[in-house]
Amino acid sequence: MSLDAPHPSESETNGTPRRRAWQAEHIDAQGRALLDRDAAVFLHQSVSTPCLAALAGADGSWLIDTTGRRYLDFHGNNVHLVGHGHPEVIAAVQQQLADLPFAPRRFTCETSVRLAERLAARFEAYTGHPGKVLFAPGGSEAVEIALKLARAATGRHKTLSFWDAFHGAGFGAASVGGEALFRSGPIGPLLPGANHVAPFHCYRCPYGHGCDEAGAPRLDHCRLACAGMVEFALAREPDTAAVIAETARVTPVIAPAGYWRRVRAACDAIGALLIFDEIPSGLGRTGRFFAGEHEGVAPDIVVLGKALGGGVLPLAAVIARADLDIAGDYAFGHYTHEKNPVLAAAALATLDVIERENLPARAERLGTMALARLHDLKRRHTHVGDVRGRGLMLGVEIVTDGTSKTPDNDRAEAILYAALSQGLSFKLTMGNVITLTPPLTLSEDELNQALDILEAAVATAA
Repeated sequence: MSLDAPHPSESETNGTPRRRAWQAEHIDAQGRALLDRDAAVFLHQSVSTPCLAALAGADGSWLIDTTGRRYLDFHGNNVHLVGHGHPEVIAAVQQQLADLPFAPRRFTCETSVRLAERLAARFEAYTGHPGKVLFAPGGSEAVEIALKLARAATGRHKTLSFWDAFHGAGFGAASVGGEALFRSGPIGPLLPGANHVAPFHCYRCPYGHGCDEAGAPRLDHCRLACAGMVEFALAREPDTAAVIAETARVTPVIAPAGYWRRVRAACDAIGALLIFDEIPSGLGRTGRFFAGEHEGVAPDIVVLGKALGGGVLPLAAVIARADLDIAGDYAFGHYTHEKNPVLAAAALATLDVIERENLPARAERLGTMALARLHDLKRRHTHVGDVRGRGLMLGVEIVTDGTSKTPDNDRAEAILYAALSQGLSFKLTMGNVITLTPPLTLSEDELNQALDILEAAVATAA
């Protein structure tokens, strides 16, 4: 995308001199030919096409391009939670293809029912409420289901969500999302009644409070003004159907202590539902199966996706309180592959790996190790403005200096391509935030190797 794109969620900086120079050095004739063919047949869109490079393989924590160069994948679009090509997921898919490759909607099958039962049981253990499930082909569609369900359950249509949030690219999901990249220009107009407030962000507090030198919120000073604005907005619009939010923002930003308890109470005060979008943050990435478990707050609906298909197949899920099952005569998500047994088999194998290997605990342990190293990096480099995250969802914000906190997109891009040259792939969010989301199955050696590369790239761009 162009660096002047409004509020980008991710900077691949298509067409910049630095990108072209990197491609000239690292892409062979086979890769170049494939990129040209790709650009010729796919509609071009920001953060997608044209592509950066061409892949020939993927294994565990690694991507392999057409030259044979290997990259530690600390991006993976958050689908690679159990690693690329996990043998149990592949075997489960292959077996299901042989047994029952498809089930039309009017029929059920063992694999889809078993997956729904396991997710509903997880939801009940978390929230204390029995759960019911609908599946969708992707997270954007699952968000649409959640919004329709909230409308049906409350008889209202208004929502409250957050600027800078991402919930998907469909019209409903983009309406409650808060990124101009998905809302502006020829895309609108969007759904009516989709109201927004500024999000929590202690390092860049939109309410003017900020954090202390250690990066902790000044709660005695701000008194959770960010939560107060949600309370204010809901009190002014008591006919709101739902608040929908990323439990942990994928920039990444973690809510200050007590934030979600106040939001939950504000929803309860007017009878609005609370929807947690955990498409990138759920399934153990933050150190708990559901990211909301850290907060001690139970939502009414949770949306999962991305990694649910094991990094192999696209699948998302809406899990809702069972008492919200009140509109059976209507279709919320009438998808052809709603109960696809192959998709369900991939997800069941993914849950098996998460549970047997206790990947949430592994994410918590490795994330603590990584944060310690990243905080040391911050102490040594003035252009590392903030380090934040939880589990293996980590962020390093690049700024011109620690006082002004001015985003330094150019330096962040330089770090990105320096790291790619040494075999580390990660995402830039908002143009200047290095976002690290590796598979939870990576080894300590792989984690340290990645952090070594990142530290060298940061030093090179100093």
